[in-house]
Amino acid sequence: MPLNLSPPPILFDESLEHVEPDEAETTEQLIETLTKINQTTLEHEKHAHRSVHAKSHALLTGELIVPDDLPRELAQGIFAKPGRYPLVMRLSTVPGDILDDSVSTPRGMAVKIVGVEGERLPGSDGDVTQDFVLVNGPAFSAPNAKRFAGTLKLIAATTDRAEGAKKALSAVLRGTERVIEAFGGRSPTLLALGGQPETNPLGDTYYSQAPLRFGDYVVKVSIAPHSPNLTALTDATLNVNGKANGLREAMVNHFAEEGGEWDLRVQFCTDPETMPVEDASVVWPEEKSPYIDVARIVVPPQAAWNAARRAAIDDGLAFSPWHGIAAHRPLGSVMRARRLAYKVMAKFRAHHNNVSVVEPRSIEELGL
Repeated sequence: MPLNLSPPPILFDESLEHVEPDEAETTEQLIETLTKINQTTLEHEKHAHRSVHAKSHALLTGELIVPDDLPRELAQGIFAKPGRYPLVMRLSTVPGDILDDSVSTPRGMAVKIVGVEGERLPGSDGDVTQDFVLVNGPAFSAPNAKRFAGTLKLIAATTDRAEGAKKALSAVLRGTERVIEAFGGRSPTLLALGGQPETNPLGDTYYSQAPLRFGDYVVKVSIAPHSPNLTALTDATLNVNGKANGLREAMVNHFAEEGGEWDLRVQFCTDPETMPVEDASVVWPEEKSPYIDVARIVVPPQAAWNAARRAAIDDGLAFSPWHGIAAHRPLGSVMRARRLAYKVMAKFRAHHNNVSVVEPRSIEELGL
């Protein structure tokens, strides 16, 4: 049965993407800056971390459940047939340095689904995984890779410097962001610099921010709390002052006693003018195209973070929107830049940590 969306979702077409002639140079600039961040944190931590989303707070395993009654428009890619897939979920914060949690920055969620069939994206031949990489804001901080490369240079200059000043600045920025949000606004710049509200990340909704192919269509992906124990945490204050790893402690305590469920949702592109593919900074209007549930993520109670999980997931896995099938090809400038940049950064970590970063063929391979 069709969804009967109005306006109807547009069909995917190669012409929706517009590759700039200097994108290769932009990607090289991004890699250079990301490598500098990695080198700085390596010198300080004596361990190679991710150049973004370095600090993990929960490392979870669970299951993706695709129902058997999806309308045709939703039955696309890995959702084309009902099934249950094991997955790994990593909850993190955005910066590339390992900061005290009182420096409040945007949160990330990365999901790796295992056992996926279908034509693979370039560079993931032979793999059986599908990754979704998300942040708790509906749009990216920059419209394209070139603009982001400029912003990243400024962020890189602050890596691993003056954490005390960052804490003080974060407190000021959170206050400013609260004022902006009281008037119905939202500042990605303030959030990125340390103005993220001090709430529980388990209550947040996470977004792909940039679009991707959804079989015949184009969508943005979101993962939102579903179970009452998670929806109760939406906007719930979580004071981590004086607790360097307060976010992690809160998640470990939660999953020691109870699990959680999330809805995986998609937002169809129905108008390429107001829902551009190449400008990732534009929030696609939900009044024109609401997010629609397509699958359920179920995570049981478990040890949410420990040394074994850190080694297996933080060090042993890489998350990238380019780990997946062709039916979910990442789209737009920001996504295209991630293809090579994420691969180079994973190799940096693997080399300096003397580990193998591989795509699992089963959850059991992780040894958790």
